[in-house]
Amino acid sequence: MEEKLLQLKQVVTAIRPLPEQEWQQFAAIWKPFSAKRKETLTVAGEREQYLYFVVEGVQRVFYFDEQNREATLVFTYAPSFGGVLDAFMLQQPSRYFYETLSPSSFLRTSCNEVQHLMQTQPGIDTMIREGITHSLSGVLERLVELQCYSSEERFRVLLKRSPHILQLVPHKYLANYLGIDATNFSKLLNKVRI
Repeated sequence: MEEKLLQLKQVVTAIRPLPEQEWQQFAAIWKPFSAKRKETLTVAGEREQYLYFVVEGVQRVFYFDEQNREATLVFTYAPSFGGVLDAFMLQQPSRYFYETLSPSSFLRTSCNEVQHLMQTQPGIDTMIREGITHSLSGVLERLVELQCYSSEERFRVLLKRSPHILQLVPHKYLANYLGIDATNFSKLLNKVRI
């Protein structure tokens, strides 16, 4: 557990260092949790109960539309936060699914615990707001990529941002994430020098 909390502290400190007393309160709300491969942790239509901190494994957030088309929106892997963040923070039904792509190990905490600390500890509130702002910035960058870049440019940007992603995530999910047909993704793999 100590090693997992050390990973969490490193990520938190990169967002905004907390005073030791606030870090101790923040660390105390996390509990170990594990899930098998292809386990759905959040179901669309249900409230997101937990905020996850990924210690091991790979997960994705995805969406199904009315025609049963699937869109992979986000991948999470160690060390990072995971879950359906908007549904967690707003405590509204999720529009998305959160599933494991491999056996996964987490720390997780509940909304009530996070909200209580945000209301009583200004440093934790600021750190969480800054973390959410960084996430929003990443979403806006991704929107630009999807709307302005060619499929090859999107692929190159993904590899530059996460060079190890090809070893972590099955290619069919990467193709879906990039909005590329699986056949074209295979061609891109052969064309782009990695």
